[in-house]
Amino acid sequence: SVSAAFQKHLRHLGLQDFPCGLGSWNKSRFNACTSPRGGRLGLGADPAGQEEAVPLGEESPEALMELLSDRHSPWALPPDCSPQDQHLREMAVLTPELVRGSNVFQVFRSLRIIGKGVEEVDEGLLQLQQLEELILSANQISRITSANLPRVLKVLELCCNAVADLQDLCAQPPPELQHLGLGHNRLCGPSQDKYLTADFWPNLVSLDLSFNNFTDLLGLVSQLSSLQKLRVLVLQGNPLALIPTYRGFLVDSLPKLSILDDIHIGPDERHQFHGLARQPELIRSEARVVVSIGEIKGVPDPSAHQQLEVGSEAPVITYSYCVTYEF
Repeated sequence: SVSAAFQKHLRHLGLQDFPCGLGSWNKSRFNACTSPRGGRLGLGADPAGQEEAVPLGEESPEALMELLSDRHSPWALPPDCSPQDQHLREMAVLTPELVRGSNVFQVFRSLRIIGKGVEEVDEGLLQLQQLEELILSANQISRITSANLPRVLKVLELCCNAVADLQDLCAQPPPELQHLGLGHNRLCGPSQDKYLTADFWPNLVSLDLSFNNFTDLLGLVSQLSSLQKLRVLVLQGNPLALIPTYRGFLVDSLPKLSILDDIHIGPDERHQFHGLARQPELIRSEARVVVSIGEIKGVPDPSAHQQLEVGSEAPVITYSYCVTYEF
C-alpha cells in the first residue's frame, strides 16, 4: 500500500536517528531545564551566539547540518533524493519536534513513491491532510479509490501503472485537481471517455492520456471539450493518434488548448486547421503509417564481396534478410 511505502521511506530518511531527531547529541537544546546562563532553552530556541550552551559530548546545529550536506558524510542522502527529503532532514535537526510522530504528516506537501511495487492507495493517505502533489509512477496500481485521496490534492501522477477503469477514481475526485497523469496505463475508449469531463475535473489544466487504447477521436473530443481550463493535453501513443486529421481536428476542436503532445500550438497552426472541427466526415476509420529505414549496421552487405572467378570451386554463400513490422 501507499502507507506502507511511505512509512518505509520515512525509516530510510532516519528522521529520528543521529544526526537528526532528539538524542544525547542535542538534548540540552530542547529540554525544559535551565541553561547555564539562567535562561530557558525550550523548543525553537536559537543557539546562535551561545557557543557555551553546547555541552561537552553534544553537537552544535551547524555541525549536525554539515553532516547532512557533506556528500562524503555517511549520513548524507543519495544524490537522487528529492529536495523535500533533504528539507525534512534539515527540519529534523533544527526543529525535531515538527517531524516526530503524527506531526510529520502535516509537513508533507508532495509525496513521490516511484517504482516501489505499490498496488493499493489506502485510506492511510488521508493522514497527509496538506498533500498537494502525489506521484505514484511505475507501480502496480490497477484501481484507485478517490475517497482515499486528500481533498486538497492538485497533482496526481499515475504514469506506468495498470489502471483500466476510472469509475472508482471519479466517485469523489479531489475538486482542486489541476494535473491528472494517466499515461502508459490500460484505459480503453469509449467506455472511459465519460469520466473525462468537467463534472469530475472542473479545475483540470493538464491531462496525460498517452499510450493507452483510446480509439474514438470524436467521442473523446466531445467529452474533453467540457474541460474549460484544460491547456495541456497528451494523447500520443493511442490508436486514435494515427488518424491523418488527428492533430488538426484536436487543435480546432479545443481552442483553449496551448500544448498538444508536448508541442506548442501557435497562431499559424490554428489558422491552418480552422474549420476542421466542423468536418467530422474527414475522420475515417483508417490509419496512415510511414516507415523509413535510415541506416542498418551489423549485417554483411552481399554486394561488398568480391565476385568469384569463373570456374572457381569455392563455396558460394548466400545472404537473405527479412524485416518484420508488428502493429
